[in-house]
Amino acid sequence: MLRSMSSCLTFVRRVLVVAAALLILAGSAPALAQSQPPQPQDEFKPVGNNPAPEQIPAAPLLIGAYIVVLGGLFFYVLSLSRRLGAVQQDVQRLEGELKRRGRG
Repeated sequence: MLRSMSSCLTFVRRVLVVAAALLILAGSAPALAQSQPPQPQDEFKPVGNNPAPEQIPAAPLLIGAYIVVLGGLFFYVLSLSRRLGAVQQDVQRLEGELKRRGRG
């Protein structure tokens, strides 16, 4: 059972790494799409005549980051609780053996 839990946690870690990589690539895709450098200006252009700057909505990226972090934290705490349970069982087993041998 412990081996299957380890393989499950390894799978979850891999999924989280892939999800994080996809989020990073999705955020950097617009920057990679602009391959041509801007043309030099020949004359002065006032700031008021420029179009509105491009804005990327932050909410989906922020929510995705929170999901990844909280999901990783949840699986980490779950992993720790199962490991602690296994250690507690080992301690109880060892205490039982010591009492049976008369050393406890």
